[in-house]
Amino acid sequence: MGDNMELTCRLEEILRVRGLKKGFVAAKANIGVSTMSLLVQGKQLPSLPVAFKIAEVLELRIEDIWIKKN
Repeated sequence: MGDNMELTCRLEEILRVRGLKKGFVAAKANIGVSTMSLLVQGKQLPSLPVAFKIAEVLELRIEDIWIKKN
């Protein structure tokens, strides 16, 4: 298995459906708003600790937010 796993990020959809702001989630997860913006746009993947923090804030599993592409 290679390191080139592609993931689909659902953060934008999740925030929109829940009516949450990037800044709110970023503050709760203790990450920068600019980092959160990059994650929402799918331009950056989070470190494992950051992914866990975001999932915890959203009360979801990491794999519910970042989905492996086939």
